[in-house]
Amino acid sequence: MPTTRREAKDALFDGFGRIAAALGSGRRAEIVEILSQGERGVEQIADEIDQSVANTSHHLRTLARAGLLASRREGTRVHYRLASAKVLEAWLAIRDLAAEQLDDLEALARAYLGDRTGIEEIDRDELLARLQTGDLTLIDVRPPGEYAAGHLPGAISVPPEDIDSVIDELPDDREIVAYCRGPYCAYADDAIRKLAAHGRRARRLRQGVPEWGRDGGPVVTPDHDR
Repeated sequence: MPTTRREAKDALFDGFGRIAAALGSGRRAEIVEILSQGERGVEQIADEIDQSVANTSHHLRTLARAGLLASRREGTRVHYRLASAKVLEAWLAIRDLAAEQLDDLEALARAYLGDRTGIEEIDRDELLARLQTGDLTLIDVRPPGEYAAGHLPGAISVPPEDIDSVIDELPDDREIVAYCRGPYCAYADDAIRKLAAHGRRARRLRQGVPEWGRDGGPVVTPDHDR
């Protein structure tokens, strides 16, 4: 135990620092973003972040020790989720701060997402209004498990690998809005490009499902709508 007030203050701020240290890895930050979409098993997370199960388990334990993740066991499998809504708030704040303060973040995003010229966005307020009139087609282009965990009302699940095969089945007399995990998710951008190549008018939702729900937007979940 600390013996002086200075040592006690050092220990206190070292405690705060444990949270920052737990998030001080790109792979762990990516895990938090993935889990903001819903619960996942270790093997699923490992596949998502292209790491071995052993490395992924290490990252998960680090996040869990810092109190950022909770888990449950199902037989021999362990499933992880964010420990609370505050973890999501912290991740979104870090992401937004990085976008404001890091000069090279836009270039890094472009290298991953490609040229976004011509990809139009729709904001939350406009989409809420359009959902009331029903004059658009809303598609969720995340993997099926994420759609099942929580999606926007009226959204059709169109997983990334299915977009090419369903374009002709989507109504051609209405605008299409695609959404995915958030502003740095490639699924919606890829879908918009493919839809545009087929002459369809399409935009992407500026937010992802976590931000939409945090800001009070309705979300359909397995148990209830909220």
